[in-house]
Amino acid sequence: MSNGTPLGDFLRARREALKPQDVGLPEYGRRRVPGLRREEVAMLAGVSSDYYIRLEQGRESSPSAQVLEAVAQALKLDAEAAAHLNRLCLTASQRPRDWGRADVSRQLSELMNGWEHTPAFVVGPALDIMAANPLAMALHSGFDQFDNLARMVFVDPAGREFYREWERAAHSCVAELRAAYGHDPESPRIAEVVAELSAQSEEFADIWKTHEVKSKSQESKLLKHLEVGDLQIKFAAFTVNGAPHQQLVVYQAEPASTTAAAFEALRARATEPNPPQTPAPGLAARDQ
Repeated sequence: MSNGTPLGDFLRARREALKPQDVGLPEYGRRRVPGLRREEVAMLAGVSSDYYIRLEQGRESSPSAQVLEAVAQALKLDAEAAAHLNRLCLTASQRPRDWGRADVSRQLSELMNGWEHTPAFVVGPALDIMAANPLAMALHSGFDQFDNLARMVFVDPAGREFYREWERAAHSCVAELRAAYGHDPESPRIAEVVAELSAQSEEFADIWKTHEVKSKSQESKLLKHLEVGDLQIKFAAFTVNGAPHQQLVVYQAEPASTTAAAFEALRARATEPNPPQTPAPGLAARDQ
C-alpha cells in the first residue's frame, strides 16, 4: 500500500497535516515542505532529530511507550489516533492471531432477523457486509450490491444520492478502514480493498493518504432512499464477542418520526415475494 513502513507513513502524514502555528511555533519565510519539519516534531517530543528520523524511516522499530506518548502529543493526536500509533509499533508476534469466527454466528443472525423494525447488519474489518437482516437489505436496495460499505460509498453511483452528507460518509469509511488496518497491517483483504478503491477512485486514494483514524461508534446519519425519501437515523456499532473483527451495526429511527414511517414502508417491501438482493456469497470467507 506504500513504499514506506506503516508507522513511517502514519507519522509523515500526520506531521505534514500540521502547521507551525498549530503547535505554537513561529513560521518564518517560505517552507519547502508541507507541515512541520522532522526536526520540529523531534523538538516538541523531546527526542533527538536523528532518533525521530529513524522512527519515521522505519529504522527504529521498538520505541518506548514514553517516546510514543511524547510523539503523539507533539503531533496533536487524539486518543484513537494515539492508540493507532501504538498498534503500528507492535510486532507480528504481539498481534492477536485469532480474530474469531470467519462467519456470522447463527445466534447473531437470528437476533438481527428478529428486529423487524430496525435495520441491522454485520461488517468485517475491510467493511465487507457479512450478514444483514431484511430491513437493512431493503434500506440499501438502490445499490447494485450490498457487499462492501467503502465500495458502495466511493464506486457505486447510488452512493452519492444515498449518503446526503457524502463527504462525511467518505471520510468515515476511510478512517474506519485505516483503524482496522492498524489492528492488522498484513491483512490481505484490507490490502485488496484499498488497492481496488485507490485504482477506481482518486477521492478514496487522496483520503487514504491522510491517515485519518476513527472506528465506528455512535453517530447520526442523513440518508435518502429512492422510494421512501429522506431519512434521519441514529446508528451504533458493537463489537461481537467471540469475533472481535466483526461489528454489529444497528440503525434506529426516532419513534413516530417520518423515518420510522419510512422504515415501516421498507419493512413491507422486504416481505414482498421478490425481496432485495442478499449479500454476495463468499464475503465472510474473504474477510479473514
